[in-house]
Order: sequence, then structure tokens, then C-alpha cells
Amino acid sequence: MILNPLFYIKKVLGHKAIVLMYHRIADSPADVWDIAVSPKNLEAHLRILKESGRVIPLQKLVKEVKNKWIRSDKVAITFDDGYADNFAVAKSLLEKYNLPATFFITSINIGMPHEFWWDELEKIILYTETLPQEIELAIADQVISCKLNDETTLNDDIVTKHIAWKAYESPPATARCKLFLTIWESLQPLNHDRQQDYLTIIRQWAGCHISARQEYQCMSVDQLKQLSQNKLFSIQAHTATHAALSYHDKNFQSKEIDDNKQFLEKNLDKKVEIIAYPYGSYNSDTPGIAADCGFKAAFTTDEENVTNNTGKYRIGRFQVRNQDAVTFEKNLSRWISM
Repeated sequence: MILNPLFYIKKVLGHKAIVLMYHRIADSPADVWDIAVSPKNLEAHLRILKESGRVIPLQKLVKEVKNKWIRSDKVAITFDDGYADNFAVAKSLLEKYNLPATFFITSINIGMPHEFWWDELEKIILYTETLPQEIELAIADQVISCKLNDETTLNDDIVTKHIAWKAYESPPATARCKLFLTIWESLQPLNHDRQQDYLTIIRQWAGCHISARQEYQCMSVDQLKQLSQNKLFSIQAHTATHAALSYHDKNFQSKEIDDNKQFLEKNLDKKVEIIAYPYGSYNSDTPGIAADCGFKAAFTTDEENVTNNTGKYRIGRFQVRNQDAVTFEKNLSRWISM
């Protein structure tokens, strides 16, 4: 029998797949982390993906990672956090193109009239019309002190700078931007209760009341159930409170992960066996904790292909930003060829 050497070359070199990561699906000018993709652009992305014939369910990719037999150039689609627009907008577009997707759900805001802390902080610091002249705030071991000077009251020029600023790629465009980023970096490592305590102090300083914007809220339990009942979709875990796991001890991480798993399984009556680490944050303990909690795989935000050498508790993903069809197609080709 003559064996095809190409078969063995492919086996040795390995194939590559990619996982796409979305968050909000909305027309949102205020978006410092660039996590909102417009419905128009999402549809353009899905059309390209449908025509490519590359999309597979995430569960199938997880099996391929486990078996170390990745099929080349395949793509899986994921959405993080549980924003209500995933149900209101993404669901119908995915159904239109008959494309499977996985939704990684943080449970704390499901069915609740709340915003995530980072969204509320952005609203308060960057878009409150008038703030006090200065602030001095102690968060954990850091004292944050800032004078806003001529930025106390917003004007068109300041708002334009805030809308254009992307915190992950550019230095702060204004004193308010610098204050926002400093507070954000101080709050991110904390547990949810402490984050909320500090937000209360910040609201009082700013003269703001709790007022959750509808477009920043999460799905209801009923919407989550409807999503789960569609065979195209899979609901998986994203921790109970969206904690940055790498900053916390084993007991905290275990509770954060298991509470989320129990909430989802109880409400959906389905097993939840895949997790995405919030912020992509994990430490050397986290993969083992995820395994002990019954998870078969875990996803990060590391921009890496999925190959036969990928560890099943450290699977990378590529964040999709609010880009038009041409830019998305170029990025898709680049990611697949990395």
C-alpha cells in the first residue's frame, strides 16, 4: 500500500482554526474599549463567514482540540458577557445566516436592571455634563488624585475627543480620560462588592444617581432560555461577577466559576462545560480549578490560532472590532494565516 506523505506532513505541521470574540452589538459612539459592533457591520461579517463555509460550532472545535485533530481554516463565533442586544440583534442575524455561536454568560446581571461596572464608570467620568473640580479617592493601596481644571464641564471638543479615544491603543486624550483609566485599572482587580462600594463613592462625588441604561443591560432569564433552546446556539460560562481571576486565590476563583455554572445549569437545564475567562485573566491555578469544576475547555483573549498544540484550558480568541466588510475580511485572512 502506498501512503500519501502529505497526510503525515499535515499531521506533523498541524492545521489552524480561529475563534472570534464579540461583545455588544449596537451603534454606540461611546465605546472606549471598542467592544461594540454595529448591527450593520455584524451582518456584513456573518455574510462573509457564511460564504466562506468555515464556521463550525465551538463544541466541535473543543473536541478537535481534545483529540489534537484541528481542521484547517475553521472559525467559531463567540459572544461575551450576556448583553441584551445579543438576544435582540445578534440572535436574528445568526439565524438568518444559519450560523452557530456560543454565548459566554456572566450571571450577576441576568434579569437585573444594572450595568456592568466598567460601562457605568465610563458614563460617569467621560459623559457626566458637570463634575466637581477635583477628586481624591483611595482605592485599595492607591490614592487617586485629579484636578479637572477646564474639563469640569463638557463641551463639544471634549466629547469629540472622548468618542474618538480608544483606551487599549492610545494615551488618555483628556484629564477625564486619564482619571477614567486610572480608576478602571484600580477597580478591575477587586471583587464585585468592593467595585460597587467604590462606584457608590464615585456616584456621590459626581452627583449621579443609579440609572441603568437599557442598551447596556443584560438579557433576562427568559431570553437566555429562548437562546438556549435554539440548536444553533450554546450557552456557556463567564464567571458569576466577571471577576479578573488572576488577582484572586483558589477559593475565590472556584466559587466564582462554580456559582456561574450552577446558575446557568439550573436555569437552562443543560450542562455547561466550557468557560471563557473574563478579561482573558487567569493564573497558573485557574486551568486546574476550571477542570475541577467540571469544565472541558477554557478560552482566553490571547490573540492566537487554535492548533494541535493548543492547551484545552488556554484557547485563544480574536476580538472583532467595529469594522466594515473589507476590513473584517482582511483581518479574517490575517488571523487564519498567523
